[in-house]
Amino acid sequence: MSTFIKTSTADGVLSIMLDRPSKKNAITSQMYEAMIGALDKASMDESIGAVLFLGNEGVFTAGNDIQDFLSHIGSGAQNLAALQFIRALAVFEKPMVAAVDGLAIGVGTTMLLHCDLVYATELAQFRMNFIDLGLVPEASSSLLLPQAIGLQKASEYLLLGDGFSAAEALRLGLVNSLLAPADVGFHAKRQAIRLASKPRHSLAATRRLIRGDREVISSRIEVEALLFGAALQSPEAHAAMSAFVNKTK
Repeated sequence: MSTFIKTSTADGVLSIMLDRPSKKNAITSQMYEAMIGALDKASMDESIGAVLFLGNEGVFTAGNDIQDFLSHIGSGAQNLAALQFIRALAVFEKPMVAAVDGLAIGVGTTMLLHCDLVYATELAQFRMNFIDLGLVPEASSSLLLPQAIGLQKASEYLLLGDGFSAAEALRLGLVNSLLAPADVGFHAKRQAIRLASKPRHSLAATRRLIRGDREVISSRIEVEALLFGAALQSPEAHAAMSAFVNKTK
């Protein structure tokens, strides 16, 4: 398991913490693989009733580690650990809760669309800047985001790549409530414990009813993945991502 992913289990909740603060919790392939492994374990462990995602104080995640991401492109988009993680989120059958403080960029925002409850601080910042990197949306965000907030607002965030504040996320219904940085993790954990204590079969059935046909979501993920893979081969994507890496060195 990656040293940058910390897991712990208590009160029926598996906590998955992104812990790479020096890189703003940018996610590497190894980190994705660790989170996939944790979700697989949670699926099979009957003592676990819910999963909690959280980052460090001041940052949830800056999204993919672009340099690491570029180093794995040769394996093909379908084999990227980032895509495998997204697939795992889409089919995971237990409730997922997130506590967000600071940056939630790219997958840091789109993964929240698969969570059942999301709590944030007023300092949280959300952005899906795929187009700016010459790429396309992932995690079924091209389907789930318009469903959640409407076509026009989804277009604003996915086409223009504009960021939005925690207050706006709350207004749009993308987060449940805003809390102080010192409280958000504790509150999210408490809500995850509440979910884990519910009757499991009723909870799972209700969750499926609320979330709809997961085959539709998984199908959109695969369509996005094909387009994402094609975009990765484009000169504009290579130029945009290389420029991003050079800028952050």
